[in-house]
Amino acid sequence: MLKTKLTEILGIDYPIIQAGMGPYSTNYLASAAANAGAVGLISTIGMGVGLGSAVAPPEAREVFKEFGKSPKAILKGTIKMVRGNTKESEGIFGVNIPVSEEFIASAKVFMNATLEMREEDSDYEKRLKLIVTSAGNPSPWAAQLKKSGVVWAHVVPSVYHAKKAEKAGADIIIASGQEGGAHIAWEPVHSMVLLPAVVQAVDKAIVVGAGGYSDGKTLAAALAMGAEGVQMGTRFIATQESDFVQMWKDKIVKCSDRDTLVARGLFGPMRFIKSEASMKIAEATIEKLPRLFLGEPVGVVSEVAQAEIQGFGGLLTGDESKAVMLSGEVAGRIESIPTVKEVIEETTREAEEIIRKMLPSKLAQ
Repeated sequence: MLKTKLTEILGIDYPIIQAGMGPYSTNYLASAAANAGAVGLISTIGMGVGLGSAVAPPEAREVFKEFGKSPKAILKGTIKMVRGNTKESEGIFGVNIPVSEEFIASAKVFMNATLEMREEDSDYEKRLKLIVTSAGNPSPWAAQLKKSGVVWAHVVPSVYHAKKAEKAGADIIIASGQEGGAHIAWEPVHSMVLLPAVVQAVDKAIVVGAGGYSDGKTLAAALAMGAEGVQMGTRFIATQESDFVQMWKDKIVKCSDRDTLVARGLFGPMRFIKSEASMKIAEATIEKLPRLFLGEPVGVVSEVAQAEIQGFGGLLTGDESKAVMLSGEVAGRIESIPTVKEVIEETTREAEEIIRKMLPSKLAQ
């Protein structure tokens, strides 16, 4: 079994974080990942922009009805659901909260709601152990998060942002290369460059790799570059327990290594699977350049955002050409839809075998 600083600080069996991915709330996925011994993350972005329940599969929409209509009620209900689903395993889970300027009002609601639940019950304090912030400035959240005692991770796309997050007090730096899916940076700094650079740049924080990780080969590579674990997103979309619609899972399996593109998203650039819908977003992005780089005022991105929202609505029609689906480049390496447990166990088994057998065999005797 792999033992790293990540497994120690979170009390998990495997050095793997399941990424928080919208527009769904990842209720079932987070539960499955926590039950399997990794960290399961609840995603809040869909809750914040009003998409989570609207585009979810029918069974997930029924769950939302039980929680109530406000974003705060939906998040609290989701946390209760995941705790219930992981009661027997005592699995560790957390919440991903984007903190971009466009999402700031929702971020405050979700941050307060998550920390309130940890204060209400010792079981939440024990198992709702991780908050991951992303897509914005970590500094304004530092005092509240450090006071709460929760383990705090922040996602970064560069060495500059990694140093800023460590200075703010983040316990974990998630270095996310541009090959990742959904929200990424405009600058094309990929994991092979970013991860070792961040490891070298920070002093005390634990570093986790994200962007392009999907199996034991990539986990072993991350550990070799100095990371203490990985965060995987796209690989977990294409699993049996995933909250994502079947069309999305099937599309990932069908993807080649050239079947994604980058365009302007709801806040900042995002990586999409190529489709008629995502091409429209890319065309709108190109039309608005270079203004998208210059402060990106709401009026400039409205056409792009509208195209994206329409594409998410297209998930309900079953027509993949009209649906917006997010994915990392690693979709080109995914060929099956296993259980979450199978992904986690096979990933770590393969990484252990590479570390024990394959790498030592490369040394001259």
